[in-house]
Amino acid sequence: MPEPVPEAAPPADGAEKNAAGQENQSTSLSGLFVEKPAENVVAVAGSDVTFVAKVDASTLTRKPTMKWLKGKWLDLGSKAGKHLQFKETYDRNTKIYTYEMKIVKVVAGDAGGYRCEVTAKDKCDSSTFEISVEAAHQEGQADILSAFKRADAGEDEGDLDFSALLKATKKKKKPEKEEPEIDVWELLKNAHPSEYEKIAFQYGITDLRGMLKRLKKMKEVQKPSEAFLKRLESCYSVEKGKKIVMSCEVLDPNVQVKWLKNGQEIKPSAKYVMEANGNVRTLTINKSNLSDDAAYECVVGEDKCSTEVYVKEPPITITKLMDDYHVVVGERVEFEIEVSEEGAHVMWAFEDQEITKDKDSSKYRFKKDGKKHTLIIQEATLDDAGMYHAWTNGGHTKGELEVEEKELEVLQDIADLTVRATDQAVFKCEVSDDKVTGKWFKDGVEVLPSERIKMSHIGRFHRLVIDDVKPEDAGDYTFVPDGYALSLSAKLNFLEIKIDYVPRQDPPKIHLDTTGNMVSQNTIIVVAGNKLRLDVEITGEPAPTVVWSKGEEAVVATEGRVRVESRKDLSCFVIEGAERTDEGNYTICVTNPVGEDKAVLFIKIVDVPDPPENVKCTGVGEDCATIVWEPPKFDGGAPIKGYLMERKKKGSSRWTKLNFDVYESTTYEAKRMIEGVLYEMRVFAVNSIGLSQPSLNSKPFMPIAPTSEPTRLTVHDVTDSTCSLRWLAPEKIGAGGLDGYVIEYCKEGDTEWVAANTDLWEKQGFVVRGLPVGEKINFRVVAVNIAGRSPPATLSQPVTIREVVEHPKIRLPRELRTKYIRRVGDKINLTIPFQGKPHPIATWLKDGQPVDPKMVNVRNTNVDSILFIRSAEREHSGTYELVLKIENMEDRATISIRVIEKPGPPVNVRVTDVWGFNAALEWEPPKDDGNSEVTGYTIQKADMKTKEWFTVYEHNRRTNCTVSDLIMGNEYQFRVYSENLCGLSEEPRMSKNTAVIAKTGLELKQAAYKEKDMACAPKFTQPLVDRSVVAGYSTAISCSVRGFPKPKIVWMKNRMIIGEDPKFLMQNNQGVLTLNIRKPSTFDAGKYCCMAVNDLGQDEVECKLDVRVAIETENK
Repeated sequence: MPEPVPEAAPPADGAEKNAAGQENQSTSLSGLFVEKPAENVVAVAGSDVTFVAKVDASTLTRKPTMKWLKGKWLDLGSKAGKHLQFKETYDRNTKIYTYEMKIVKVVAGDAGGYRCEVTAKDKCDSSTFEISVEAAHQEGQADILSAFKRADAGEDEGDLDFSALLKATKKKKKPEKEEPEIDVWELLKNAHPSEYEKIAFQYGITDLRGMLKRLKKMKEVQKPSEAFLKRLESCYSVEKGKKIVMSCEVLDPNVQVKWLKNGQEIKPSAKYVMEANGNVRTLTINKSNLSDDAAYECVVGEDKCSTEVYVKEPPITITKLMDDYHVVVGERVEFEIEVSEEGAHVMWAFEDQEITKDKDSSKYRFKKDGKKHTLIIQEATLDDAGMYHAWTNGGHTKGELEVEEKELEVLQDIADLTVRATDQAVFKCEVSDDKVTGKWFKDGVEVLPSERIKMSHIGRFHRLVIDDVKPEDAGDYTFVPDGYALSLSAKLNFLEIKIDYVPRQDPPKIHLDTTGNMVSQNTIIVVAGNKLRLDVEITGEPAPTVVWSKGEEAVVATEGRVRVESRKDLSCFVIEGAERTDEGNYTICVTNPVGEDKAVLFIKIVDVPDPPENVKCTGVGEDCATIVWEPPKFDGGAPIKGYLMERKKKGSSRWTKLNFDVYESTTYEAKRMIEGVLYEMRVFAVNSIGLSQPSLNSKPFMPIAPTSEPTRLTVHDVTDSTCSLRWLAPEKIGAGGLDGYVIEYCKEGDTEWVAANTDLWEKQGFVVRGLPVGEKINFRVVAVNIAGRSPPATLSQPVTIREVVEHPKIRLPRELRTKYIRRVGDKINLTIPFQGKPHPIATWLKDGQPVDPKMVNVRNTNVDSILFIRSAEREHSGTYELVLKIENMEDRATISIRVIEKPGPPVNVRVTDVWGFNAALEWEPPKDDGNSEVTGYTIQKADMKTKEWFTVYEHNRRTNCTVSDLIMGNEYQFRVYSENLCGLSEEPRMSKNTAVIAKTGLELKQAAYKEKDMACAPKFTQPLVDRSVVAGYSTAISCSVRGFPKPKIVWMKNRMIIGEDPKFLMQNNQGVLTLNIRKPSTFDAGKYCCMAVNDLGQDEVECKLDVRVAIETENK
């Protein structure tokens, strides 16, 4: 039966006075707690806080159950770990249980309403308390490491977290305001009913309806009831799907009651079962659901009593946890979880603030799809970075959102140009975002559009076009994207044309411009994928012939990816989308009739590096893992600056960045991980060109920690060379499981421990052998799993290796202390435990002689002796004795074994006499009783005509019997079976002769009838009983009498005979005498007497009748 929900104590003294009048009419559910947690506790963030509750178990029949709850239904028992710790102790002297809840390093999320609830078989009690969290006071000279402590990690809190430096500029938490203490009772009194639910959730009220009901009763005075002896409990609590029973007691056992639910009468059905047992009226609700959460009433006439039923939903667990997100500003974020049941209520929160549809509808969207629940952020901003939580009544998950500024990637940079007069100059660049706008600058001055200068923005491409180039157009041109700290620069070189009017011949000359992409003399660096356009000025008269070559191979193509473009006095070498194979020495050779000139250029192609290789996990901890990898085989032509790491949960597609600044080492320790969850890692290499492709995912790994130490290590036995140890499994095993144990020992005073087992030992007991006699040895046991060794469990003091002499003692089982009986062919297997030190010697004797090993198998161990007979025969019967010896000490135990089988048939069965329809049989016991006492005989008869056998007697213990009801004129034969503990004999013994029932004349002799004298004087067998009745309500008084002849009955009041007064009705039913009094008044009170008279005598009884006036009820 569900237990009633205890009512919380009212907060004000006035409320206590108003409720005092109701204590007699409702069951008090308080009193189990002898000490409760403090109602209001103010904790400092980062400190530890402990709550203590004590329960008196002196009146309880079984151990109480304690639950610690937060809010309405969240059971904190499932959250036990590093952050929440629970402890239970019991004092046998005072019979008091002490329960403790410790919150380690309190954080802001721990603030709120809590409740501790204790339940026993037929009692329950609860206590509520509030926790407020204040920010820690920071001193001026605080330790700098405190800046890296995580305040929002909860159970996953690590030692240090340097990501606080990276997030410092992104989000600044607002200082928490200290709120004054609020009286929730006063708040509910003055609030509008529509705000009750909001107040209940905000202040952690778990029994809102109960509080509102008690607030209402504070102003009411309950009227005394004359119809109910015991009212319904004030309220009941039941889990969904369980049965609930409500009962009350009425004054009149014959009265009919009505049951109402929310004012509507309940009809009996399979769900609602109504019972009446004497004065008790019971309503049973089977398989309760949420619709049964209502107010119920039991109505008797105009009086009624009421109660409240609370149906608790089963806890909803979270089956798919929330993933972490790392996005840039403006991206869409979807936090998705899955719960165990459809239609469950999920509460979303950001940091410590709940996210609601009404207040945050413009920023957040909520989506439900069956068991999936999704929180959607349309466009993430820097203020959205932080920890997001999802709560159900049975689970909690969280995910971290990291938001960083959006980076603009340059897909094509601006190239330097060399242009002649009147030609067109075109600067072009490509960026990753087609929505980005920007401005063009020349030598730091913004370029404005004109008829000759035009600027365009088409998709990701930005162009600056200068028509009819003039010498003043030469200079440095820069494109600056709006909103980004980025600029792209290129140089416009003006090529001036000189005209010589005097023809002459000049040798060819190559004029290289070393101010562009050249990082050193004749070396050009090009980023892979970019375009290289090399304009080389050439002079000479007449015009020289230009030949480009790579190594020994000439480049003659004028179209394609690698080509040569020729103009007057200018040769252009173009590489579209540079590749690594384009790297090498290039030669330009110019010749004319006057001479030739050569120049060698080295083009170096730089690229992003290859991805790192062999990413793997080399070690794990409770919330951390060590990752190592190898540098990429190709660094892209530029030194590796460092690495970026990402991780994700296995099965998830969302990667989370672990560092924002490049990490130079190839070994990294990842923290803030959840124990028992599989993770994967990948690494990016970074050089001056950019970011490599990600490496292959590491093999999945799981952060796990070693177990706690084994518990209750004890010494079980000690001999001259061995020590037997026993222990229990560790209290905390964790996700890594338990692989086995290592048992170690060392001599007292030594520091070197020796392993007693080479392989891991899986059992919780071990015998250490080969120990020196008389030495004092220390022992310890270590649990081992995939994460390593646990802390050792040690003995409090060393063990002396010396066997203690103990007298031999046979512990004979109870069933062997009497005669041990088995049937022929049965298996006999007797195990006799014994004790003694050193190991005793066990010997078996049968009837004083050693047992024959051919007939009996004996196996002895150090702790017991086994006697085994595969198939018992009668010769195995006898007295067996077990002798246990240790030197000159011994102990003996005797066992009597009897092997039995079915008996033989009886002997000499004969008919000794026949008379009328009867026949007398006699026989002698069987010669072979089967080694067991004969317990009886079965006799059967058969008509010689039909030869069909019928059983006459079973289990007949005598060796004779009389068979009756035989049929006249028939001849009968008889047979007899013997019977013992094994059953009937295999064969019967036939009678030597038969019985013939002769046909003779029959004469019936009537026995003389003697009439019995039934006469007796009147005697009352049941007296009258004093009665007290209410005036106006009919009543009756009764008694019973016997006598023969039938006595005459006289009723008297105050010794006056009651005549034919119509107010009195006298009845006599088979000696039961009843006097009915119709609507008595106070005048009818007095002594009533009943007299019975016949010829043999008389008898009388009397009683006293009190008539009391009914008291008029108020407001009737």
